[in-house]
This record gives sequence, C-alpha cells and structure tokens, in this order.
Amino acid sequence: MKILYFRSVWGMDDSATLEEKLKKIKAGGFDGVELDVPPDLETCRRARQSLEALGLAVVAQQWRTSGRTVAEHKAGFEQQYERALVLKPLYLNSHTGCDHFALEENLALFDHATTLAGQHGLEVYHETHRGRALFSAPATMQFLAARPKLKLVADFSHWCCVHESLLADQPERVERATKSSFAIHARIGHAEGPQIPDPRDPLWQPNLEAHLAWWKKIVAHRRNESCAFLPICPEFGSVPYMTLLPHTHQPIADLWKINCFMRDWLKERLT
Repeated sequence: MKILYFRSVWGMDDSATLEEKLKKIKAGGFDGVELDVPPDLETCRRARQSLEALGLAVVAQQWRTSGRTVAEHKAGFEQQYERALVLKPLYLNSHTGCDHFALEENLALFDHATTLAGQHGLEVYHETHRGRALFSAPATMQFLAARPKLKLVADFSHWCCVHESLLADQPERVERATKSSFAIHARIGHAEGPQIPDPRDPLWQPNLEAHLAWWKKIVAHRRNESCAFLPICPEFGSVPYMTLLPHTHQPIADLWKINCFMRDWLKERLT
C-alpha cells in the first residue's frame, strides 16, 4: 500500500490563482491536492487540465451543503457531486448532513450519496466534522451501526474539541472509526479546539502522539485489506483555525511550513 500526501488549497492565500497554488503544491513535493469543488463546470475543466499537466492526483471536497431541510442538503450535494465528476478525483470528501438533523434524516443523505456513487462510480467518503452528521464519536457509532459500509475521512481533531479530551475514555469508539477510515486529515486537535497553534512546539507532543496512534491503526487496517493507497492530507488551516497574535493580527506560525512539517513528520513514522 502506498501512502499519498495531499495538500489542501485552504489557506494558500499568497497564491492568486488556482494554477499558482497547484504549481506550489507540486514543487513542494506533495503527491496531490485536496480541492474544493469549483463553483462552475468551466473552472472544473480548467482545474482538470492543470492537474493533468502537473501530474497531481486530486481529491474533491464538498463542504458547502447547507439549509434547514434534508431536501436542501440533497440538492446542494448533488450539484457539487456532478461538478466533481469533471475533476476525475480519487474520491469525494463530503461534509455530510447536519448535527441537529434526526438520525433518519442524516441516513437519507448518506444513502443519497451512496446512490449517486453507484450511478456514476465516484466514491464518497464522509468526514468526521463538527456541525455535521459525524460530529461526535457516539453519533458516528449510530451511523456505522446502521450503515456499516460507510467510508470515513478521519479528522479526529474535531472530536477532541467536541469531547474536550484526547478520547482516552472511549477507545472502543475510536477503534471502530479507524476500521472504517479510508483517508486521514492530519490536523492535531486539543481539548478546547480543533487545531493546536504549532505542532513543532514540544508543549503539544502528547497530542501528536495520541493522533499518531490513531492514524497508525488506520494504516494497519488498510494495509491488512491490501488497499492500493491511503491518502493523508496535513490540514492545518488558516484563520480562524490559525491563531493570530493580538493587535498585529499576524499568524502565529507559517501555515505552509506547518503542513510541510506534518507531512515530513508522518513520513518518518508511518511506513
């Protein structure tokens, strides 16, 4: 199994165009890019051309579904799914559902994604994310019990924030989630937020080690299944995830360097 390292375009505000961002990601040594589904088909086509020219793999991401009803979420998801097909991504990473929808309502959204994947062949992985159906470990267990074949993008930094802990009191739930995780968002969370200020600071070493232990479980599960690849995206993000210094409002650290550090740190520890 090959571990592939991706860089999200999130936070790359120093590059004016998508093409410039993709070139920087390629030059930075990443295998691919995680890209928000562009808002129109023409932009999707241009992005696909740039990706092919640079030889970058792509993961499409949808996080914009919104509204007060399941129907609104379904419609928004389907529009983004159809545009994502133009990108020819490895899969679509989806922020699916809503934390205050009923179980049956969110299940309808998971099932809608499964139906589209069956029709078009683009798999959908569902991210463990605050505000969404998979916002917490107990909620995720309900959905995995009802739909055991769901594939997750493991971003456990959100659960650290939701549960105000490093999840030491619910190892069985974490273990179950790792068994269904087919991609990783490698951001480090803490008890009061989804992103530590800087993973290079020794103060946060316990948090790094806790997340690494979870990710090693995912690697082992996927390797045991002889998966061809496992995508990992170091996903430290910009404001408001990134801390700003008071008054000057300057970022507390360099976001590009942090994500490159996380990639290199993981390459040394995940084999």
